[in-house]
Amino acid sequence: MIPLRDNNPKILTPYATVTIIVLCSLAWVFLQGAGNETQVAASVCTLGIVPGELLQTLPAGTALPIAPGMFCVLDDAPNWHTVITYMFMHGSWWHLLGNLWFLWVFGRSVEDSMGPLRFVTFYLLAGLAAAALQISFAPASSVPMVGASGAIGGVMGAYLMLYPRVKVTMLIILVIFITTVPIPAMFMLLYWLLVQFLGGIGSIGNDTGGVAFWAHVGGFVAGAAMVWLFVNPELLRRHPHYGWNK
Repeated sequence: MIPLRDNNPKILTPYATVTIIVLCSLAWVFLQGAGNETQVAASVCTLGIVPGELLQTLPAGTALPIAPGMFCVLDDAPNWHTVITYMFMHGSWWHLLGNLWFLWVFGRSVEDSMGPLRFVTFYLLAGLAAAALQISFAPASSVPMVGASGAIGGVMGAYLMLYPRVKVTMLIILVIFITTVPIPAMFMLLYWLLVQFLGGIGSIGNDTGGVAFWAHVGGFVAGAAMVWLFVNPELLRRHPHYGWNK
């Protein structure tokens, strides 16, 4: 299932959402070579989070294979900048496009409730929470973590709390059968959260890479928990479909 759009009217120009999309796109093109294997590997090494390096649970100088013939050598001090930069790095075109599409669908309405500056702060904090939960499950992991999906999970958690009844039009593809179905956001988002949670359970003890399910869960839960600290009530009241009971 792929969300195509929601029926929530947009009020503000989504400056922050667009800026994040542009920054991720620019990082992909200029820092990651638009998918060039060597540049992607180098950027993941220097700008992605390696839990074992960040927490110093792996010895300095450890060489991690990140691509054929390429190794990432761990520093002797934590690279704390990576807790921010990892949110703007991606591993492939599909990784980038999927994340940015979800941000576009859900981010604009959440930004509408906060304004751009609050939204940026909220987004970054959700990304930090996402990284924290993922790292807590694998503190000695040598696998670099990149992607905006944890922070976007926070946006989706906020959307659930703000606009649970809003209809989201989903694209359904079943082999040769393709259709669109509008469903309440609460069902789509809780289903997404359940899939991430089950994926996280299945990934426990697996340190070979793949999807950072716990980052998705951590971002989502953090976003749902802290959304009311960032909402501007005057902006939210301008939306006809906010709240659980209207």
